[in-house]
Amino acid sequence: MNRDNHTTTRSGNSEYRTDSRPQHRGARNAAGRRARLLLCFTGIAGLTVAGAIYVSGSHTSAAQARTDRLTTAPNSSHSPSTSADAPPVTPRASVTPSATPTIPESGPGTFTIAPGQSAAVGTGEPLRYTVEVEDGIDVSLSDAAQQVERILADPRGWTADGTSAFARISTGQPDFVVEIATPKTVDKICGEYGLDTGGEVNCSVGQHVMVNLKRWILATPAYADDVTSYRALIINHEVGHFLGHGHVTCPGAGQPAPVMMQQIKGLKGCQTNVWPYTADGRYVTGPSVP
Repeated sequence: MNRDNHTTTRSGNSEYRTDSRPQHRGARNAAGRRARLLLCFTGIAGLTVAGAIYVSGSHTSAAQARTDRLTTAPNSSHSPSTSADAPPVTPRASVTPSATPTIPESGPGTFTIAPGQSAAVGTGEPLRYTVEVEDGIDVSLSDAAQQVERILADPRGWTADGTSAFARISTGQPDFVVEIATPKTVDKICGEYGLDTGGEVNCSVGQHVMVNLKRWILATPAYADDVTSYRALIINHEVGHFLGHGHVTCPGAGQPAPVMMQQIKGLKGCQTNVWPYTADGRYVTGPSVP
């Protein structure tokens, strides 16, 4: 990887999560991030290719905090209509059947790092991360970096646990890397860790938080009108695995679905939600899934 030139070559992919990542700075929370293969891929699970994403456990649940409000107004549910914590907001950048973009299946497997850095957010020594986009795909580096920054800095995100902190970098050694890549590149990187993402899902393995381009652009059929919010679910779910969180299920009818729930398999009575915490600081979780 040549980070000085903001370019790095990677092979592999995965929508799951393996704790076989190296003992880097993120190891300070070793107890919560030890090596365990957490199947988290945002797979298809009975939905059509255009939007099926379940995560070997979950990943989908995204009719959440709509677009521009993603970073400004706290909202504890995917869809404003189902959240008591946030007012309705106007969605942006939605994808409709008549305007569905063409998603390339493969790319060169090399990445460009988004330049710049962010201030640290959260409590304690920050985990450093880079945002990278596979070369040759139509995704703005700066926009992707800004969206990931906003998601990780949101008061309803993982910093609300009182122990997690994040800072985006573009040089030096990161603790984890958020990579947006074509389906086959994701399959390759995740496959190196023994995960089968099937050209459809995201994963978290080692230092890699892999985001399938299909999911980043199209979300899933259920959330096609709220793609930006769905991206928050992808990042929060996969980074949650990196932090050591496993899958859980719905805590009860009418309650917000946990971010670590495999929502694509069904909400089981819960309401859609893309944030780990509510606006008032309550952790959204449920019974553990073996």
